[in-house]
Amino acid sequence: MQTIHETSVPLPSAPSRHAAHCSTCALRHYCLPQGLSSEDVVRLQKVIVNARAIKRGETLFRVGDTFDTLYAIRSGSIKTVVSTSNGNGREQVMGLHLSGDALGLEGFDNGRHACHAIALEDSSVCLIPYVHFERSCRETGAIQRRLLQLMSREMVRKTAQTLMLGTLRADERVAALLLDLSGRLTRRGYAGNEFNLRLTRDDMGSFLGITLETVSRTLSRFQAKGLINTNGKLIRILDFDGLRAI
Repeated sequence: MQTIHETSVPLPSAPSRHAAHCSTCALRHYCLPQGLSSEDVVRLQKVIVNARAIKRGETLFRVGDTFDTLYAIRSGSIKTVVSTSNGNGREQVMGLHLSGDALGLEGFDNGRHACHAIALEDSSVCLIPYVHFERSCRETGAIQRRLLQLMSREMVRKTAQTLMLGTLRADERVAALLLDLSGRLTRRGYAGNEFNLRLTRDDMGSFLGITLETVSRTLSRFQAKGLINTNGKLIRILDFDGLRAI
């Protein structure tokens, strides 16, 4: 897999590959802090170096890379993974991140990234050099509160994942993942009843702590019950109440 981290952050005076205009971005109501004045938005846009395109399968950053940049997904989707500790080369999927989500927050711990971030489809990210973002947090309370909110959101998400793995049956885990994705897409203004699931069945199994075969059987059973309809990566939810009742 290719990685772009080594050349991802140009000097602040360098021209942006794609200008990042928060004020006109379709995700500004989801991504930007609440209560920012127009002057604050302009200040934040100056902090964002550029919007960088990432090809499917490309790696944004790897475990051990220096943490010097925060990322916000502008379009597409990215998975975060870690390698299993038994040395067999398998990867454990830790998260699925959609447009509007922040990436790289785990680097606050020790100044190094603790996971790989890999594009699941052609995507783009806004790059925010940490040194400039930190200064903006000191100058603008709304940006500081947004950072705390993002970190809190990640903690809540990880707690929910731990609870899911520890308490739910396999079919409950699959249903919970589909409903979670539906809700996240709806909050972004997209259709929540029909979407392309960019995770492979193997990735789903890794994330949910079950086998690929179990994922496939469970999705087939949901379809036979009339809960969903699948066509390759396309998922159409037909019965939300039925999924919630699993």
